[in-house]
Amino acid sequence: MSRIGKKPIAVPAGVDVKIGDGNTLTVKGPKGTLVQSFSPRMSITVDNGTINVARPTDEKEDRAIHGLTRTLINNMVIGVTNGYSKKLEINGVGYRAQKSGKTLTLNLGYSHTITFDEFDDIKFDVPSQTEIIVSGINKQTVGQIAAQIREKRPPEPYLGKGIKYEGEHIRRKAGKTGK
Repeated sequence: MSRIGKKPIAVPAGVDVKIGDGNTLTVKGPKGTLVQSFSPRMSITVDNGTINVARPTDEKEDRAIHGLTRTLINNMVIGVTNGYSKKLEINGVGYRAQKSGKTLTLNLGYSHTITFDEFDDIKFDVPSQTEIIVSGINKQTVGQIAAQIREKRPPEPYLGKGIKYEGEHIRRKAGKTGK
């Protein structure tokens, strides 16, 4: 039995959970609403402020999606109550970020600027020219947008210039050595 899949999910006050047709789960909270469909093989029940996920058999396919389903539902509940955020750091001479309106503009040493627009539930915050905070209620979308920003100038191993996640360790290489 999946240890993660067996754990019940506590639903905090102010969060409304509804199960629709075809195992479509709607989670509504103070930060917004998330809707996602899950495998019809999984049994999702809501009772007395907890959500439980059960699998019908011990087949390989059922075991594989049991813990995943529980984790995705837990991420939805956390997202509508607290939200998610990823912090990116920019290192490099002349590299900077600025936000004007709902547009994030990046100067990363290219001949052109790179822009990202806020959409739906994704928000950008730029506390300084070298920091970007991507936040929203959907964990997967926040991570995807942060990865797209990072891939515009990934950190290089010699000087460490580029965009990296907060706390990410960049393995440094030694440069050329003279004789």
